[in-house]
Amino acid sequence: MKIRKNWRLGLIGYPLTHSYSPLIHQTALGNSGLTGTYTLFSLPNPQQIGPVVAKLRSGKLDGLNVTIPYKREVIQYLDGLTTSAQVIGAVNTIFLKDERLIGDNTDASGFSQYLEHCSTGHTFFSDHALVLGAGGAACSVVYALNIQGWEVTIAARRLTQATLLSESFHHPNLHTAHWEAVTNHSFLKNFSLLVNTTPVGMAPNIDQSPLGDDVALPAGMLVFDLIYNPPKTRLLQLAEKNKTTAINGLGMLLHQAVLSFEIWTGIKVPVEKMQEVLNQKLELEEER
Repeated sequence: MKIRKNWRLGLIGYPLTHSYSPLIHQTALGNSGLTGTYTLFSLPNPQQIGPVVAKLRSGKLDGLNVTIPYKREVIQYLDGLTTSAQVIGAVNTIFLKDERLIGDNTDASGFSQYLEHCSTGHTFFSDHALVLGAGGAACSVVYALNIQGWEVTIAARRLTQATLLSESFHHPNLHTAHWEAVTNHSFLKNFSLLVNTTPVGMAPNIDQSPLGDDVALPAGMLVFDLIYNPPKTRLLQLAEKNKTTAINGLGMLLHQAVLSFEIWTGIKVPVEKMQEVLNQKLELEEER
């Protein structure tokens, strides 16, 4: 375990108003007997990334997370990538090793772990998964699903972006689809897993959805929305309306956070403890 009196951690992204990451990592610090801070660096301009990353290089910070829309943009400021981050092409965790800034990706493992947890006892009627979006989060999800043996179709509003993502993995079980197809029941019925990696529906724009409210989802589908605020997006409301399994991104956030925290501090904290604290926070917010 790395010994340090006060840990200085943070998150780069935009917007960050509704992020639960400070609560998660402050809980992790306290549970580990450590002191420290977790600062939100809300950066509307990508040119602001460099100065924040430089704080990690100079020792003013000890670890950084990265979220949308900068998971790819941040790579240019780093000295190296782990194997997973290099293959995925996106970074969500940065650490300093031997005076070199290294980018890692814990999103893929966090997604895999939580999907496995949530699908225990669930029977998938096919091995076909539909991923909405082709950004940094989609890269992690597609990477994880590939490893698990899923046949994956990527649908994005810009088909060229979906095609680029598909081609970057050089995997035979990767396909692309026009965005218009995702509202067609005859198309959707082929997929037993749907994963939304886009920010559509995230607070404060909670009235938005990547799918229309009248789209018919196939029975037995598992719908995984990476958004966790609000806890029940319009997409997940649609899933429940269609009597399909609906999962938000809070569990994935927790699992990837545990992995990031371990990279920085060498300590593995129990997900259950942080889940308990987050549940208490959500209950308080619902009462307001």
